Amino acid sequence: MLGSVRKSPDQLRALDRVAAWTRARFMLAQDAPVLVSEVSCSLPGCPPLETVIAFWTEGEKRHHIKLFKPVTEIVDNDLPPSWMKNALVVPEDFGAECC
Repeated sequence: MLGSVRKSPDQLRALDRVAAWTRARFMLAQDAPVLVSEVSCSLPGCPPLETVIAFWTEGEKRHHIKLFKPVTEIVDNDLPPSWMKNALVVPEDFGAECC
């Protein structure tokens, strides 16, 4: 069952910080949507917490990044280099409507 999870002030600051780094790294417009989420995983070999970043650019292109650590542990250098922006585009037929 899904439920609301209360985030600590540190987590909220980290989410905002990672979104700002993403916006700066990929030179996104201030109104471009950027979503940063911390998700849990219980699959074998999967880290217990990982951070997922999604952002949209011109033409409704969705980009996706997954970092295998909690959002509070992410540093600016964990983000891919800006030249990888086009490699992060999610194909339309990817089949992951959830993220």
